[in-house]
Amino acid sequence: MSIIIVAVITAAVTAYYSYRPNAARVDKFRQWMRNPASHPDWKLVAGTECGGTALFLFPTDGMVGFLWGDLMGRLHKHQGIDIFGGTDVGITHVISAYPGYLRRLPDWKSSVIVRVPNDPLNPGNQIWLYYTHMADQYGNSFISEEFPAGTTEKFIEAGTFLGYQGDYSGDPNNPVGIHLHFSIVEDDGNGQFKNELEVKNTLDPSPYLGLPLNAYENHDSVPLCEQ
Repeated sequence: MSIIIVAVITAAVTAYYSYRPNAARVDKFRQWMRNPASHPDWKLVAGTECGGTALFLFPTDGMVGFLWGDLMGRLHKHQGIDIFGGTDVGITHVISAYPGYLRRLPDWKSSVIVRVPNDPLNPGNQIWLYYTHMADQYGNSFISEEFPAGTTEKFIEAGTFLGYQGDYSGDPNNPVGIHLHFSIVEDDGNGQFKNELEVKNTLDPSPYLGLPLNAYENHDSVPLCEQ
């Protein structure tokens, strides 16, 4: 990417993620954003099953820049993980982490959610896997044509291509850095997903992906697969 594009992306991300207590890890993220090629060891690969204990496939290529529980501003905690591919929009593939039934609401430009009837970590419970930012800043979708707006209960296997990383934020004048946001959302007990925007409605993705993705516990380390 050109120096101008990198500068714009870094500025957008700095504005969007305004306050960080985990300074050492966030500093590494900034290094990645400036020059991803200089730190190839920080990049995870789509389809990887980390640590030999992962229940889910890793859903895209890139560095995990922000974790579940990171402060996003002074009052809001992050509900999932943000994975930055280090490429332009519409290039880095996003795949399904686990089998389930995909929905895309009629007004969703950049998001899909997958219903998993049986949580592999807590059998008998239903969970939802939420993938978003798969559109450009203007809302031009990068979601696979197999899942048009209004798709309901379409079964997909783990590893199914879902779309590409984008930078859609809902405001064309304030794009976020190019990445995938992935979160595990609780069921409301009536067969629907809870509000994904509240961290209390989401689950720590660490045991599902075999990575240290909990910001309450991981203050300094870039999440990497154990060898």
